[in-house]
Amino acid sequence: MEFAYLGPRGTFTEAALRRLPAAKTATATPMSSIFEVLDAVRRGEVDAGFVPIENSQEGTVTVTVDELVGGDPLVIVGEVVLPVTFVLASEKPVGEITTVASMPVALAQVRKYLRRELPDAVVHQALSTAQAAQRAAGGEFDAAVCPPFAAEAVGLPVQAFDIGDNPNAATRFVHVVRPTSPPDPSGNDITSLVVYIDYDRVGALLGVLTEFAIRGINLTRIESRPTGEGLGRYAFFLDCTGHLADARMGEALTGLRRICADVRYLGSYPRDHSDKPVPPPAGLSDADFADAAAWLDRLRREGA
Repeated sequence: MEFAYLGPRGTFTEAALRRLPAAKTATATPMSSIFEVLDAVRRGEVDAGFVPIENSQEGTVTVTVDELVGGDPLVIVGEVVLPVTFVLASEKPVGEITTVASMPVALAQVRKYLRRELPDAVVHQALSTAQAAQRAAGGEFDAAVCPPFAAEAVGLPVQAFDIGDNPNAATRFVHVVRPTSPPDPSGNDITSLVVYIDYDRVGALLGVLTEFAIRGINLTRIESRPTGEGLGRYAFFLDCTGHLADARMGEALTGLRRICADVRYLGSYPRDHSDKPVPPPAGLSDADFADAAAWLDRLRREGA
């Protein structure tokens, strides 16, 4: 198996990829952008892609979500949640640094440090933290905000450790492939979807939420993304607890199919979270659905 991932080597993405069971024996190819990674998967140049999708500080990685919402179909079959730690890497002491580079998501997570310690430094954007480290090592910038392993890889001394604003920061990465059947249920799964509502119907979004609520399915994330059709035209990206194979999830999806303009299934896959799965409410387990279906079938056949 060959994976494409957001490179260059030495990124958080590469560190997270090493934790993915499916990638233990795979070939890993770094690419310069999230778009290139997903496009390589779509064209069949690689078997799978691995990209960031969400950060605990800055929220959505919009390029990833927009590609999943609007590009040719891909599905998620796994995730990795990686704690992130940043350092300031430079040949110069902090007091002599005038330019700093990193990727936008990383820079956003060290705002307080930069304002406090480098208020006059000019900040530049790079495609990744590893690229920022490479460019700083080459003399293009004085310093880079990057993970410690990226600084080590290019031989840059670390001038300050743990400079992130939140010591509990983490980034979520996803393993994406061309459309296929999902992994077997693990008992602690996420299902990701995109729903396109009928904008002219009052209460359309409430109807979507109701399909989940009445079946005891918890939405862990809901986000609107523009469709490009005009102002006020949005699709909704959803993460919800459960698996496509669960009876209550199946009923929710069929309900969405009836009331939405369109539904795009983005995969069911094991959670890489420490949170324990919440059991289904009374009457909403697979056994309860099976019993109710058998009862209805008996009524239709026998009338009692």
